[in-house]
Amino acid sequence: MDIDSILERLVNFASEYGIRIIGAIIIWIVGSWIIRKLMGVTRKVMTKREYDESLQKFLTNLLGWSLKILLFIVILSKLGVETTSFAAILAAAGLAIGLALQGSLANFAGGVLIMIFKPIKIGDLVEAQGELGVVKEIEIFTTKLLTPGNKLAIIPNGALSNGNIVNYSAEGILRVDLTMGVSYDSDIKQTKEVLMNVLTSNPKVLQDPAPIVSVSELADSSVNFAVRPWATVADYWDVYFGITEECKLALDAAGIEIPFPHQVEIRKQA
Repeated sequence: MDIDSILERLVNFASEYGIRIIGAIIIWIVGSWIIRKLMGVTRKVMTKREYDESLQKFLTNLLGWSLKILLFIVILSKLGVETTSFAAILAAAGLAIGLALQGSLANFAGGVLIMIFKPIKIGDLVEAQGELGVVKEIEIFTTKLLTPGNKLAIIPNGALSNGNIVNYSAEGILRVDLTMGVSYDSDIKQTKEVLMNVLTSNPKVLQDPAPIVSVSELADSSVNFAVRPWATVADYWDVYFGITEECKLALDAAGIEIPFPHQVEIRKQA
């Protein structure tokens, strides 16, 4: 093969593929620039709307890779590569992965919904899926709660997003529900005054909304009072346990009896 033949082939190759290669390079440069701009706009929008940081990173990465794959297919098509079979292979692979990871995809979708709509956030006291605790972490697939017993409860986001959630921290304050029973011989007005003094003298009990003490039930062996102080979420357990103890001490000091079961011994006469 002489030099003229080689040069002729090179010229033919350049004339046939040169324009395609140049076009592909231009598409790559312009496409990369557009992707960067779209990524920047997406980050600004999510930051402005105060999306969770982990959600921002995940969505921007997902968007970036999706656009890059699309750009790669366009470049292959410009170079004359048959992309129909390539797209079919990607679709089949995506379907297989989706079927294999149904549970994980449901948890991922649940995590995204939680991060977008924010029914809960880190630091909230919530009850969900039979667990009560403070939200410690919200991850892509699971949410971690720290229970009052310092146990870590890990809940799949799919179940969490589709189930009932009670958010005790949503309004910032909570009502503490207590019941105090006294004997039928006790003076109702005096008992209410004693219990109300306990609530108004405790610095962790909120005065707005005002605490309530009311007769709630005439039980078999006691007159039950509904004791309803309000507290911040952080002070809930301090108020719950503290008021219970202070009410007992105050009732004892006032000579008000708290009934309890009595055992009567019956002796048979010989």
